[in-house]
Amino acid sequence: MGEIHLTDDTFDKDVINSAQPVLVDFWAPWCGPCRMLAPVIEELSKEYSGKIKVAKMNTDEYPNAASRYKISAIPTLLFFKGGKVVEQLVGVHSKAEIKKTLDTLVA
Repeated sequence: MGEIHLTDDTFDKDVINSAQPVLVDFWAPWCGPCRMLAPVIEELSKEYSGKIKVAKMNTDEYPNAASRYKISAIPTLLFFKGGKVVEQLVGVHSKAEIKKTLDTLVA
């Protein structure tokens, strides 16, 4: 399926109301660590296709969701299940660390 690019208008439909667990990557184009994490997120979106939705939220273009979830640093990864945040990772994390969290969502 690949990554979904969220907007303030699509956030609830694609994340909160999703039947599947969702990983949301809050990022911005000027953020160096976000750019480092991007290929990892892209790989994970392919590996977990059909099991977990992987979405990206540009906090510069769409600040409302970031404000709603009190995102104060990026990159921040929020893991949603049943429309609720079940885990949060702030900063750059290894693919293995992120996979460990994703695996708990599909267990």
